Amino acid sequence: MIKKILPFLFLVCVGLSVHAQKRPDFVKFINSKNAWVDSVFNKLTPKERIAQLFLVRAHTNLGKKYIDSVGQVIQREQLGGLVVFQGGPVRHAQMFNQYQKLAKVPLLITYDGEWGLGMRMPDSTVSYPYQMTLGAVQNEHLIYEMGKQVARDFLRIGMHFNFAPVVDINNNPKNPVINFRSFGDNKYNVTRKAKAYMDGMVDGGIIASLKHFPGHGDTEVDSHHDLPQLNFTKKRLDTLEIFPFRALIKAGAPAIMVAHMNIPALDATPNIPSSISRKVVTDLLRKELGFKGLTVTDAMDMNGVKKFFPNGEADVMAIEAGHDLLEVSENSARAIDLVDKAIKSGRIKQSELDQRVKRVLAAKYWVGLNQCRPVPMQNLMADLNNNASKQLVQRLADAAITVLKADRRIKTFDRREETAIVSVGISKAQDFEKELAGQLTTKTQFFISGKETEEQLKELLKQIRDFRQIVLAIHDNRPRPRSESDLSEPARAFVDKVAGRRTITAMFTNPYMLDNLSIDRSSGIIMAYQNDGFMQKAAAKVLLGKIKAQGKLPVAINKRFQYGDGL
Repeated sequence: MIKKILPFLFLVCVGLSVHAQKRPDFVKFINSKNAWVDSVFNKLTPKERIAQLFLVRAHTNLGKKYIDSVGQVIQREQLGGLVVFQGGPVRHAQMFNQYQKLAKVPLLITYDGEWGLGMRMPDSTVSYPYQMTLGAVQNEHLIYEMGKQVARDFLRIGMHFNFAPVVDINNNPKNPVINFRSFGDNKYNVTRKAKAYMDGMVDGGIIASLKHFPGHGDTEVDSHHDLPQLNFTKKRLDTLEIFPFRALIKAGAPAIMVAHMNIPALDATPNIPSSISRKVVTDLLRKELGFKGLTVTDAMDMNGVKKFFPNGEADVMAIEAGHDLLEVSENSARAIDLVDKAIKSGRIKQSELDQRVKRVLAAKYWVGLNQCRPVPMQNLMADLNNNASKQLVQRLADAAITVLKADRRIKTFDRREETAIVSVGISKAQDFEKELAGQLTTKTQFFISGKETEEQLKELLKQIRDFRQIVLAIHDNRPRPRSESDLSEPARAFVDKVAGRRTITAMFTNPYMLDNLSIDRSSGIIMAYQNDGFMQKAAAKVLLGKIKAQGKLPVAINKRFQYGDGL
């Protein structure tokens, strides 16, 4: 078997793509005996074996001193891999090449790329739509294509493992940490979309990880800052939160990340996060659900896990719980020592730990790290920002755009009619305004930043009411779209008055904003989900009659706007 798949693995490692050979089943592969894995395992010291389960934080936006300090940790402790954060693609690739030279066993390089490389490198790489936006897409094959392209980008830059997709069901609009990162609040839709994304990445040659088990969608606490508690029954968890995980485990999910949440119905131990609970990781995930892929913790430096189990105890408990990989320990040297002592005392079984180390090594073999070469630097930026990727982003945006209320106003939108374009939340034209302005015969643009006085807004309202055709564009310019607007009360009142029967409203916002701003009286409503240029261009195409909106609302908002709505 080794000889049979070796050429494929080598090609993947150096960033080329191969479609002729079928990739071996990941879960089966990492649980099979493997000569390369055994050979590497036998050369590692007991502490080096433990170290293979640890992933260290890596940045390139914090200066050379920081990069070198992480390199020293890798060389000294021989950790299993990296969790990559902010920086630039060229600097990242150079860093990976530097770090790989320091490792006896090639590093498994992981990344949070829910919407591609652009999640951590938005200024220099391609960002795909947020998962909430993708939840509106009715053609799952487009999402599969996205998964394959994300895999190509990962392999080209030298990364192997994406902590995505999010399969949390966002049935709490006030969720501060998942929200727009979820495909929505319908468990069937979430599962379909997640499977398409997962399959695309795995078929593209990288490891995908479902998160955040057993489900982070119905919380109002961010586990980065504190420990959320879910007081749901086991029956409720089984039928809702766990549903996508169960279905996708059966579909061959390669990896699952476990969240830091306290769930008494699953483990009654006071204040124990699910991420370090053996009852959750081994008894529920491994035994009850039959998961045989890789398990990984959410970041171990988050308050949700270290608050009640400080000083490295959480790290030991994560290994004891049954994890294969620990993401971003506060102090990996301390953690490795503590785990070593726990093995010697009998608290952790040596046989269990060895089995996990071999799974991690087999995962490295699957992605091609048995014969890894440096990331080629030539044409890196051009390869990561290719036209095919950009075109796919626009196709996804066009497929997601949703018309929630049309009346006759959108269908009869007249490019020759004198039109008021009223843009709220911005101070100058963005892509939507530019696209419209280039197509309309006569138009007047109004920009409402939200800082205007009540008197100024009243004066603007008088001018706008003279127009027979009004386009109201609501922009949320914040880095991440939130459920509630940050507009002032006078600006909110202004929106309510403009959104009348002559008005078509385009929402470049989180869909939950439909319940936060009074735009219901508009003749037409176009939901665009986020304020990026590709969604603005899609909305303009719908308004100008260039495409027909096909998206469906991925969440229930209120009685007026329900899951699945879309004309």
